[in-house]
Amino acid sequence: MKVNYQNNRDISFNGFLNNKILKKGLEFASENGTLFAATTTLALSGIRPLAILATPKTDKKNKQVACAKSLTSSINGYLIALICSLPLSRAIKRIDNKPKEFLKKETIQILKDSNKTLTESKAYSLATQTFKLGLGLLIAAPKSVLTALGMPYLLNIIENNNEGLNKKNTNNITNFKGKNNLSKGIGKILDNKNFQKFVDRFKDTNFPLHIVATTDIISTGVFINQANKSKNIQEKDKPALIYNSIISTVLSILSTYTIDGLTKKQTDEFIKRYKIANKKDPNLAKQIEGIKIAKPILIAGIVYYILIPIVSTFLADRIKINSKEA
Repeated sequence: MKVNYQNNRDISFNGFLNNKILKKGLEFASENGTLFAATTTLALSGIRPLAILATPKTDKKNKQVACAKSLTSSINGYLIALICSLPLSRAIKRIDNKPKEFLKKETIQILKDSNKTLTESKAYSLATQTFKLGLGLLIAAPKSVLTALGMPYLLNIIENNNEGLNKKNTNNITNFKGKNNLSKGIGKILDNKNFQKFVDRFKDTNFPLHIVATTDIISTGVFINQANKSKNIQEKDKPALIYNSIISTVLSILSTYTIDGLTKKQTDEFIKRYKIANKKDPNLAKQIEGIKIAKPILIAGIVYYILIPIVSTFLADRIKINSKEA
């Protein structure tokens, strides 16, 4: 495939690199990684139940339990991310646009390093993504608790039980308007010398992938704990549900790290081509950051929601059967 870097109208690969939807998607990933991950999860959540239901030689009820857990987790994750991430994203965007208003001159120089602008800096990127992606860690526990609480009701619906949800849960989603106080608070943390040392030490690491993996581990651990204590989940359904969660998480993390490592050269080449094709775009630095954030999220999502479900559901069913026979 020939790549023409000079002609922006080229319908080959270069045309894809200049695609407005791609650019907006990458900017979205850069500005709000937590919500991007939740949106990706929600989009793929419709595929995972189909994969689970297609699992051969597996108990129908175990499939239904796994489907209920997947759908409940995706919906809860999206709603919580939507509510919590928007004000944080707006606050950091204000720092991006007016760094002198929220950061000390010394901090700007340290984080900017030798780059032309602050947003082009790896250090500043890691510093802000610590908040954006770190939010996913903070909401992992409450999301898992809500998943365990809401799963039995969704399971009733899947089983065509008319005694399912009789009441609509009408949560008022507050439209948070960003205030400078949050930006100032984040700015004070960025001014902290110890935080700057942390950023300098880890700016060249695969931080987004580590955050995604850690979030999955926390989510799974909290969910298993809540599922074990739940009185609304039948005891006979718990083993398959727990085994499925553990197997899915372990396989997902291992597969994601493996695929990410194997595709590193291709990713670097893609970034080089993207920079050439969009060298005049004022948001290029943000889009490049979006590529680095979107990649592990998309890999983890595809692995977890498409590749893993059949394997984990099948293995969980076998483990449950073997434990009964033992």
